[in-house]
Amino acid sequence: MNEIIGTKFLGKNLIIFEEIESTQKYLKELDKEKAPNGMVVIAKNQTAGIGTNGRKWLVEKNKNLTFSLLLKPNCLVKEIENLSITIAKTMVDVINKNYGYALNIKYPNDIMIGEKKVGGILTEAVTNNEKVKYIIIGVGLNVNQENFPEEIKNIATSLKKEYHKELDIYEILTKFLIEFEKYLVKINYN
Repeated sequence: MNEIIGTKFLGKNLIIFEEIESTQKYLKELDKEKAPNGMVVIAKNQTAGIGTNGRKWLVEKNKNLTFSLLLKPNCLVKEIENLSITIAKTMVDVINKNYGYALNIKYPNDIMIGEKKVGGILTEAVTNNEKVKYIIIGVGLNVNQENFPEEIKNIATSLKKEYHKELDIYEILTKFLIEFEKYLVKINYN
């Protein structure tokens, strides 16, 4: 897999790491001028994943979907105000439509099954005056993990733990990027 099939620009440049500290950190340190719009970085194992408010995102190797993507939109800051919730809604819709699983959103960026967290979105934007220079979006979705560390086992879950079926992580990623790109194209993000 070296690009996402079915998209115009999201995932056309795709990097997959067997192991990395953080996909978000990787994109933050990358030269954004040279990096292509829509670049996606995936980690099979993320050792220091970043959650909201500096929290760690804990994952089991090869069990979850952890990725970040780079957007270089031609838009004003006010146009990205609801981006995190849009990403969460897109993921919830993709999971429901393709697998029939009921997820909900804890505003603005947590994806839940009942009262347990199954995913999260981290959106970081760099701006110049009122214009967006670039956005780095990190997404973590617990897909096939069944065992969670003691400190989060009562508040975290996965699709497999709740619905007892193993899912293809890259299929979920592809379906998400195809749907999310439809939203971006509508508002001229590409």
